[in-house]
Amino acid sequence: MLAINYSGSEKEVGCDEAGRGCLAGPVHAAAVILPLDFYHPNLNDSKQLSEKKRLILRDYIIEHAVAWSVAFVTHEEIDKINILKASFLAMHKAIDTLKIVPDLIAVDGNRFTPYSSIPHYCFVKGDARYMHIAAASILAKTSRDQFMLDIHTYYPQYNWEQNKGYPTKDHREAIRHYGLSPYHRLSFGRKSRQLPITF
Repeated sequence: MLAINYSGSEKEVGCDEAGRGCLAGPVHAAAVILPLDFYHPNLNDSKQLSEKKRLILRDYIIEHAVAWSVAFVTHEEIDKINILKASFLAMHKAIDTLKIVPDLIAVDGNRFTPYSSIPHYCFVKGDARYMHIAAASILAKTSRDQFMLDIHTYYPQYNWEQNKGYPTKDHREAIRHYGLSPYHRLSFGRKSRQLPITF
């Protein structure tokens, strides 16, 4: 069973991102402060859940969280500053707009850029350890998925409705056939380690 948070503080915020490994679209991040008595039996890392369960949990988290926020960094900004910095920036933006100033930040992953003077801790696979990070992963993932569904209507040839911008076989083949869209990240080019095969 996941713990609520790391410190037991009522103002500890969990942060996670979605879309870091994509070829197209923004990176989204969420920051979530949960009440210490929060519980939902299906809460887990968003990648371990079906889309239907993620959407149910999204609504439950929004309704019951003490505070939450979602933010994003565009694909253009990702190309300028790199995806790692963009992921941290999206988390910072999400923390910026929380209605409560947190006293500790818990981040999924092994690195983070310090935010103001608030202490932070990094947790590898934190979304499988702490409820507030799992909740942040769900809000970030569902927010980004909706963005990709919206732009899929303008560029259906890339099948973003299904692949959400990730480097699937059909996505790479569509890029070879149609070229890049205005939403593709130019920094993930032909030699990117995120592409198993070149365009």
